[in-house]
Amino acid sequence: MTLTILCYFQEGCMGCMEQEPINREVERTFGVMFEERDAVMHPEDIQTYALTVTPTILVIVDGEVKERFEGVVHTETLGEAIEKYR
Repeated sequence: MTLTILCYFQEGCMGCMEQEPINREVERTFGVMFEERDAVMHPEDIQTYALTVTPTILVIVDGEVKERFEGVVHTETLGEAIEKYR
């Protein structure tokens, strides 16, 4: 099973700035890595994943989106989602 965690952000986004240290904590606590992507630099992903806000975090398992979080999401919530698919 391949677990991928994508975090879409946008320069100057206050929520994205708030999310960044939370993502680092989740990486340390759960031993995972987030793939950070600037939504503006990946316009094909905007359509593919129907991105409408930043930050948006997608938990993808074997190419299928299993969890989607829009806006700031906290460590506990992300950790629970990750643990479901490990």
